[in-house]
Order: sequence, then C-alpha cells, then structure tokens
Amino acid sequence: MDTFALAELLFPHITETPEDIEARYPERNLPEGARVTRMAPSPTGFLHIGALFGAMTDERLAHLSGGVCCLRIEDTDAKREVPGAVGAFIRMFARYGIHFDEGASLDENGEVTDRGAYGPYRQRARAEIYQVFAKELVRRGRAYPCFCTEEDLAAMRERQEAAKVTPGYYGEWAVHRRSTFEEYRAMIEAGCPYVIRFKSEGDPSRRIKMTDGIKGALDFPENDQDIVLLKSDGIPTYHFAHVVDDHLMRTTHVVRGEEWLATLPAHIEMFRAFGWKEPKYNHTATIMKLDGASKRKISKRKDPEADLAWYAREGYPADAVREYVMTLLNSNFEDWRRDHADAPLEEFPFSLKKMSVSGALFDMQKLADVAKNVVCRMKAPEVYEQALAWAQEFRPDFAALLSRDPAYSTAILNIGREDKKPRRDYGVWSELPAYMSFFFDETFVPGGAYPACLSEEDIAAIFARFRETYDESDDSAAWFDKLKDIAASIGLAPDTKTFKKNPGVYRGHVGDVSMALRVAVTGRENSPDLYTVMKLLGRERTFARLGAAK
Repeated sequence: MDTFALAELLFPHITETPEDIEARYPERNLPEGARVTRMAPSPTGFLHIGALFGAMTDERLAHLSGGVCCLRIEDTDAKREVPGAVGAFIRMFARYGIHFDEGASLDENGEVTDRGAYGPYRQRARAEIYQVFAKELVRRGRAYPCFCTEEDLAAMRERQEAAKVTPGYYGEWAVHRRSTFEEYRAMIEAGCPYVIRFKSEGDPSRRIKMTDGIKGALDFPENDQDIVLLKSDGIPTYHFAHVVDDHLMRTTHVVRGEEWLATLPAHIEMFRAFGWKEPKYNHTATIMKLDGASKRKISKRKDPEADLAWYAREGYPADAVREYVMTLLNSNFEDWRRDHADAPLEEFPFSLKKMSVSGALFDMQKLADVAKNVVCRMKAPEVYEQALAWAQEFRPDFAALLSRDPAYSTAILNIGREDKKPRRDYGVWSELPAYMSFFFDETFVPGGAYPACLSEEDIAAIFARFRETYDESDDSAAWFDKLKDIAASIGLAPDTKTFKKNPGVYRGHVGDVSMALRVAVTGRENSPDLYTVMKLLGRERTFARLGAAK
C-alpha cells in the first residue's frame, strides 16, 4: 500500500505539515511544575452542575501552580449545537468565579471571540489542523478511509451479537482497513462518502497500566477499536480532536468525568501513535443524589438542580454554590473553613489527593446550610447588592420594593448581622420576598396566633398601654422594661424565671406580651428582633398595625 499516495488522494488540499503546525504552537514558557488545564464544554445544551466540578478543579490546579487555564469549545456536533450556548457558558462560568487565562471569551459587544496565542479555541474553526494530523496518520499507515454506511454498521452489529463477540469496528470486522489503494480510489471517485478511521495496533490480551490523578493506579486492556477520527464532513470526533488540541495547547492535566474511562486506552494509543506524551488524566466521580433509599446519577431530564443556571434562578449566591461544590471536591475543605471562617476560598490548598474516587452525593439540604453560612458572613450592603441584582432579573416586583429606599432595605437586611452569632434566617435570595414581606405595606399580610393565655381584653390592654409608653428613643433594655411593666399590669409574670418558679400563680409572662405585639405588627409568630423591627417600621406604621389588629 502506498500510504503517501493515499494521504494525497484523501487530503489534496492539505499542504501544511505537522511540523508547520507545531511551530505555531510552541512549548509554553511557564515555571517548573506549572499546570496547564482546559475546560472544554460542548454547546449542545445547558451547563450541567458537573461542569462546575470540572471547571473549579481546572482553575484551582492551574492557578495554584502558576499555570494556565483555558476555555475550549468542543463544537464538533453542529446538528445539536444550541444557538447562544457558548456566550451563556462564558457568562455562567464568570458568575461562579472561574477566570480563564485564554480561550473563548466575550468582546465588548458580547460577541464570542478568542483570547490567547493557542487558538482558535472553537474546534470547528480548527478543522484543517485536525486534517493535517489525520493526513499524517494515513501517511504512517495508522489511518484509512471507511465507506461503511449506517446500515452496514447496523448489520455488522447484528452479526456480532449473533456470534457473541465484542461489538465494534476492529480486526476482521474492520472491512475497509485491508482495502487496496485502487479500491479506495475507485470508491472516492465514485463519490462514496467516507470517514477516516484510526488503525489500531492494540491487543486486548495486553494491558495498559497508568496512574490517574484521582483514581490512582489503573489497569486496562489495550484498545483494538478502529475509532472514527474524522467524520464525513471533515470535522473530527471528540476522541481525535481532544488528543490533537491537548498536545498543541500543551495541556498537562485533563480533568473529565469518569464516564470517559472506557475510551482512555484509545486516547492513549493515539497520543503514542504520534509519539506525544499524554497529559495527566484525572477522572472525577459521578455526581449522585438520593432517590428514596437508593442513589442514582443526577439527571438532566429528571432533576432541575442538574442545570447550573437553576441555581441562579433560585437565587443561590454564587459563592455559596462554589463553597458547597468545594466540600464535595476536597474532603478536608469543611475543616479548613471552620478554621478560616473569613478567608477567601482561593486560599484553600486544593489538592487532587483529597478528591473522592466514588460518587459524590449531592445534598440540597447541606447546600442550603452552606448558603446560610455564606450569607450570614456577608455585610448588609453586599447582601443588598446581590439580592437586588437577582430580583431585577427574576423578581422585578420585589426589585421595585428593594430599590425604593435602599437605606431602609439595607437596614432590614442588617438585622442581627452584626451580632456575635449572626442570624441565619436565609441563604437563598428567593427566600427574601417572604422574609421581608411584612416590612412593606404592599406585601404585609396580617396573621399569626395570639397566645392562648391572653383574652381579648388582655390584648387590647397590651396595645393601649404600649401606645401610651412607647418612646422611639428608648434603647432595647428600656423598651423591654416597659414590656415587663405591661405584663405585670395585667397579672402576668414580668420574666420567665418568675413564671417558672410560680406556675400556679401566673397565667403567662412577658414573652406573651411580646408575642401579642409581634403578631399584630409582623403578622407572624417568628420574626427578627421585635425592638429593631419596630425601630425600622417607625412609630406611625407600628401604631397603625396595632390599631388595625385591635
């Protein structure tokens, strides 16, 4: 077989050589030990929560080592590409603090562009680069054209199933790998469509041993499948494209899901066919969730939380999602956070060695707890800014209330925030409309139950006496002393200690007075500090609600 002639027959338009391409992508000038990583999503749908797992791992590996993190778009599946997905991906990664040093980015007009010296960063724009290397494999006798139709391949699978042999295109089943040059030329001249397949030299009876950065020592049978390198339109498959791109972009560490482990032997064989050093592979565990008593993989179809954009819509602070994901990525993160409560996440010493080899269990309740911890550490102006941004996008009616008086809204959000143990009332911005509703007359709804120990006459007396004695200049101690006096005036214990010592003497205590006022003023039985609430509502609005309740 004249493989040089076959290469020219298949790729007459390709005049560049692998050496020409290599010269355009030189070795990077980076410090010793610096890691080069890449995030490589496919724009065929929404970003899965797993993409954030990978992106955070890529970003930390690169930036903690003084390396480079790239965003590469694997858009070889043009039929399934979703318009606008690439721009949405870039904005979503930015929301979660993933900063790429090069790759696909947005220009000042919001259009997708490239930034960096190792582009293009969209694979369809690199088509001729792949063809240069596919042509080289043909020249070396390691690739060939395959003219099998879908019907041919389906019929072959049926025969393999009947013969109870491993399915696939390999060995004796690879019908076109042994064709002559004349047969290839005749098919091409007849206009028959074809793909370019890799000619594997692997033998499943031999083993490949390697060390995965997360999984540890792995042992696989060699690949013997003649996988497709280029589709009939000249666009590469993922298998071929990522090998070429990771080599040319000088990727040192590949982070991807463990579902790719089955194809790892084929990828390693392709690297070695070119004489290239393969990157360090790091396969992350599948994200799981509880479904009843059993675990299953988080599903794009079944689980709204699989969509990374869902967290934005629900109002989870980006930092809360990042913190929670880090608890799943590194087993020691929670201990570190307890010891470094106010430190930025970037100071955490992230390590591949602390990543789980089994499926991480995604727990929405734990995410909610992490979110509350994150929010309670924020200053009120930051809470206001983030909550308003969320509301402007997803709840414009609530945004109108928040922005009407920013100082008032910020003061509400500051209740209990400066205490030694800050309140943890909410962790998701979508909880704020209900939490803050009683502070706005438009959304205040009377409700709640008065203490059973109080009669209507007692409640009327409490409201009347409170109106007579309330002074906005009182501090909280003086304010509460007046509540004690009101309690004593209607035969209630002035404090809970006295009440507990004399259970048969008093029908209630000062807490019941406070509860009656709380229900009237807030419409609920649980609220932030009532003294502060009244100060914010003001005398006129507080008294108006007492009057309406009476």
